[in-house]
Amino acid sequence: MLTKKLKVVNPSGLHLRPAGVLSQTAMKFKSDIIIECGEKRIVAKSVLNVMAAGIKCGTEVTLICDGVDEAEAMESISEAIESGLGEK
Repeated sequence: MLTKKLKVVNPSGLHLRPAGVLSQTAMKFKSDIIIECGEKRIVAKSVLNVMAAGIKCGTEVTLICDGVDEAEAMESISEAIESGLGEK
């Protein structure tokens, strides 16, 4: 199991478009991928769960990857979050 703290940099947080990008990226991996935000544990492969969490810009989250391809998942998803999930 790997964990990493990240800051959400999207100006409008994880609304539909970036949540979709995040979920699509997570679905490429076999590992379980969880985002912890405060007391919430969000399954990253579910766009509805990611959106419902209401994660705002500047929020620090913990990315947890656990499974056979956890290292690749951690690298790919961390990079996506840190680069703004396709938003400027």
